[in-house]
Amino acid sequence: MINREILGKLKEYEQYYQIISLTGPRQSGKSTFIQHAVKGLPYINLESPDERRFAITDPKHFLQRFPKGAILDEIQYAPELFSYIQAITDADRSLKFYLTGSQNFMMQERISQSLAGRVGLLTLLPFSFSELKKAKRAIENLQLQQFTGFYPRIYDRGIPPREFYRNYVNTYLQRDVQGLIRNENMESFNRFIALVSGRAGQVLNYQSLANDTGLSVPSIQTWIRILERSYIIFLLSPYYKNFRKRIVKSPKLFFFDTGLLCYLLNIEKPEQLATHYAKGAIFENYVISELFKQRVHKGLTPNLFYWKDSNNKEVDCLLDTGEGQAAYEIKSSTTFSPSFFDNIRYWEKISDNKNNAVVYGGDKSFSTGSGKVVAWNGIKI
Repeated sequence: MINREILGKLKEYEQYYQIISLTGPRQSGKSTFIQHAVKGLPYINLESPDERRFAITDPKHFLQRFPKGAILDEIQYAPELFSYIQAITDADRSLKFYLTGSQNFMMQERISQSLAGRVGLLTLLPFSFSELKKAKRAIENLQLQQFTGFYPRIYDRGIPPREFYRNYVNTYLQRDVQGLIRNENMESFNRFIALVSGRAGQVLNYQSLANDTGLSVPSIQTWIRILERSYIIFLLSPYYKNFRKRIVKSPKLFFFDTGLLCYLLNIEKPEQLATHYAKGAIFENYVISELFKQRVHKGLTPNLFYWKDSNNKEVDCLLDTGEGQAAYEIKSSTTFSPSFFDNIRYWEKISDNKNNAVVYGGDKSFSTGSGKVVAWNGIKI
């Protein structure tokens, strides 16, 4: 089993909280991780029809089976349990409950209603490259790694990536999306996901998506939220600090996993990435999602932004730690050029911040007079 970086934060939270929530996309390894990390408590999967029926119809007696607590997987299928868990953990401080779920919509709503302030919140995303590297399971070929993606089952079962992602998308549509949108819109939503993949790494333009799909802007906004809350995409906000320049104020759109992105872009083999029109966007997506996953798996707020002014001066990614910003310029080229630092030099001039780097598609990290150059396989927060 590949060790997950989030384990340290889980062990820390166990000291403070009786209830720990673990959310994340389908197939990110939540069930495997939580059963490996937590010993001595029963594991109940609420996707089981019998367990789900019992939990929904008689939540009080369902929970009485667990005098020390339990791991309740896919708890969004039995929302009736949340209020009862609040009551019994308030009455008995020795109880421990671990709640996992793939649908962030229901989890967030129920936790805010019943468990606010009582629960430690964790998110488990697909593997980061750094996790695979530590386990000696990383693919040391950039195109193949991007194409393969980072979902655990691909590495555990050796499933061909395109087979995995085809079934992943179908399962996602059937389990997570159905019920959130009308059945007659399912085919449109499927096309919408493919259309969104072509916007990866771009500033999000709701009106443009509405024009391309024939849907209203409010519908597009709702569907984007569905993709966010089911961990298909995330939005990178613009950095708002005033540097006396007009700045772009809309977020950029990224996918959590490059393998899924490649599938949706209909890339059939890794070699196509060398000349694909979205090569740069896919690489930028890889770098920013890697930074995002490393932060989240350490229990840290991602705090990732981009910056772009009205003159098209841009910083691809800013990490704001509260003590300053680390700026990253992202270039898919495997050959370094001093010009890669042009935007960073501009950023340093207006921000007076020197903690910056270029991340590129080559496999050697080194330092230059202008700053650090980081290889694609050497990204580390």
